[in-house]
Amino acid sequence: MTFEQHARSFGSAVDAYEHGRPGYPAEVADWMVPPAAGRLVDVGAGTGKFTRTLLGRGAEVVAVEPDPAMRSRLAALLPDVRALEGTGEAIPMPDGSVDAVTFAQSWHWVDPVAGITEAARVLRPGGVLGLVWNVRDETSDWAQRLGDVITRPGAQRMSYDDESMLDGPFGEREHRVFEWVHEQDRPAFLDMVLSRSYVIVLPDAERDGLRRAVEELLDTHPETAGRDVVRVPYRTHVHRYERRA
Repeated sequence: MTFEQHARSFGSAVDAYEHGRPGYPAEVADWMVPPAAGRLVDVGAGTGKFTRTLLGRGAEVVAVEPDPAMRSRLAALLPDVRALEGTGEAIPMPDGSVDAVTFAQSWHWVDPVAGITEAARVLRPGGVLGLVWNVRDETSDWAQRLGDVITRPGAQRMSYDDESMLDGPFGEREHRVFEWVHEQDRPAFLDMVLSRSYVIVLPDAERDGLRRAVEELLDTHPETAGRDVVRVPYRTHVHRYERRA
């Protein structure tokens, strides 16, 4: 499978994505969004998982999403948010019109050179570019075992801890990590696994086998066996950059 096929796979699993993917701690947006913000633009918004976190923190929230199925679901869930077709390389906003541009779980799908140029174009001086990743905390035995079961060679690498991702028109990076636990029932947890791009594109037999392996882990590991609620620890990495004047 090509990079493009992985990037465009999410629309075929929109139900699993919306049901299973975690949201984000409110503290992320509190820390990242500049005070008295006007327009906030969430790029690669999917079904609006991070878009929801931005609501109430700016005069206007706009979601940009290339996949029509994901964009349609976002529009249905968040009718007060403008949902526009676009990408990180082509953000449908005028020059200097935005106070914050966010990429939550989506920057690794963007060409970084083109993405930096485009974010700088739409941001006003002093505006903020925010890159956000939810990363499972695999320090516990159960979380390590889960990673062993579900990780595949085709997984897109997320550079969530790269200290030199941006330069040029942006100032020095600020970085924070927010630790939290997402609780979900078993069907939602399985949908979280099945909504990952490298799982979506697997042949049916391989995807079914992976699901069975995850179910076996849930049934047999002491941290999850017999429990209706699955507790998934996360470390949310947030990179904040200000647009130079």
